[in-house]
Amino acid sequence: MNKLFPEIEPYSTGFLDVDPPHTLYWEQSGNPDGVPVVFLHGGPGGGTVPEHRRLFDPAHYRIILFDQRGCGRSTPNMCLEHNTRAHLVSDMETLRYHLKIERWHLFGGSWGSTLALSYASRHPEKCLSLTLRGIFLLSQEEVDWFLYGMGHIFPEAFETFSTFIPEDERGDLLRAYYKRMTGPDKATKEQAGLTWEAYEARCASHRPRPYSPPSNEDSTKNAITLGLMEAHYFTHDIIPEQVSLLSQIDRFRHIPATIVQGRYDVICPIKTAYKLHKAWPEAKYVIVPDAGHAMLEPGILSALITATEDLKKGPAHHDI
Repeated sequence: MNKLFPEIEPYSTGFLDVDPPHTLYWEQSGNPDGVPVVFLHGGPGGGTVPEHRRLFDPAHYRIILFDQRGCGRSTPNMCLEHNTRAHLVSDMETLRYHLKIERWHLFGGSWGSTLALSYASRHPEKCLSLTLRGIFLLSQEEVDWFLYGMGHIFPEAFETFSTFIPEDERGDLLRAYYKRMTGPDKATKEQAGLTWEAYEARCASHRPRPYSPPSNEDSTKNAITLGLMEAHYFTHDIIPEQVSLLSQIDRFRHIPATIVQGRYDVICPIKTAYKLHKAWPEAKYVIVPDAGHAMLEPGILSALITATEDLKKGPAHHDI
């Protein structure tokens, strides 16, 4: 199956106060009495969109989406204060408790895979399964690849990305972009965020598509937020090798899991997914041979929906 499920609307939505100043947007759709699954969006800073509800059979799953701190409909938008991976893991627990869910499936791609693995390492007893795509472990090596290595495959995109920064600052693109995104000049902040997001978007698909800039106020804001949040996390929250997510697998090795990886993923290269597979051979490892990073590429989408459908065949879990 390589098609999304039909469009649905949430049956409940709300805003959840976490530690000040943050308030999280959340929603539930599908079957109120179904098996809970929480969707963890990418980025960081990507936010959720209606298509994310459609990855799951609405007759079987109680589908939970939420916007992580500082992005999407959560407030305050673009807030970097108290915005770390540890805070996001804590937010998931606060949301789970608020929704009176005992255990849930985790579904996350790219940064969402980072967050899913981080949560599973802290709260394995709350996880029914993990479905992971485009693995990202928040290591320095991966961040360096994003900033410079992708240019070996997409030199045109990298040229636009790098030449936004004056030549004398290009030795540290992360620092240069972060300085501009957090600086006082609104126009510079916005243009830096849009240029960063465009670089990533141009590298996301195996078969490159013409880049379409954000077309309205909301999509422009979301693009700027993505650039800011990624630069923020890459600057402040890299996971040291000695405490990497790979080093914590024994905490959640027993949890059923599927790893879906595009062979030609340039943003999160297969090298990282292969490391996870070697460290966690118990997890099902699915390589999509003709795909890149984007979730909606046909092969990726098919593998993800197959994974969520396969979970329906296991023992029923209605610990809500």
